[in-house]
Amino acid sequence: MASFNRVILVGNLTRDVDVKYLQSGTAVTELGLAVNDRRKNQSGEWVDETTFVDVTLWGRTAEVAGEYLSKGSSVLVEGRLKLDTWETDGQKRSKLRVVGEKMQMLGAKGGGGGGGGSRQTSGDQSYQGGGQQGGGQQQSYQGGQQQNQPSSSYDNGGGGGSQIPEDDIPF
Repeated sequence: MASFNRVILVGNLTRDVDVKYLQSGTAVTELGLAVNDRRKNQSGEWVDETTFVDVTLWGRTAEVAGEYLSKGSSVLVEGRLKLDTWETDGQKRSKLRVVGEKMQMLGAKGGGGGGGGSRQTSGDQSYQGGGQQGGGQQQSYQGGQQQNQPSSSYDNGGGGGSQIPEDDIPF
């Protein structure tokens, strides 16, 4: 039987990014992401619904998130679902989270408003893995090397990463 485990989320961070390092030197961070949805209820009124999702980022992606993102930052995360299970006081517990493999910052750092304090970007920036790869209106970080490309997507290691055209994002 075939299976497919892929998640794409766009939302805002619920807290500042806190990057930690394992003894091996690998960076890791846990993001809180608020994803908003709007739908009509049974009486035909529009209702806003927020879903809170825990996202784990690893390596250079985690470091870049720590450098450039803060509470309220808008971000697109692509990854896979992972079920964590543990036992507390004899009671089995579980939690579903997203392991982020690609991360794209949306908008400007700091939310933009007011006098010249916030850094504006000319486009979106994608991050994952090692080094830096940028060009045109998008910046991507991948695999320890810097290259210029008109636009790029970010792939976590496995090569053959797929690009998602802006037209195909379902919102």
